[in-house]
Amino acid sequence: MTKTSFKGNKSFLPSKVCVVCKKEMTWRKSWAKNWQSVKYCSDACRNKKIS
Repeated sequence: MTKTSFKGNKSFLPSKVCVVCKKEMTWRKSWAKNWQSVKYCSDACRNKKIS
């Protein structure tokens, strides 16, 4: 039986790639409400975006 809820193992969490630095970012609780619209891993990458 495989559990898919978070139990301290980040491999079960969804992840995305930052559009600026191409690093993988793992889901965070603070992003729960807007995970679909998250594009940047940090404020620094958000400031470097190409308009």
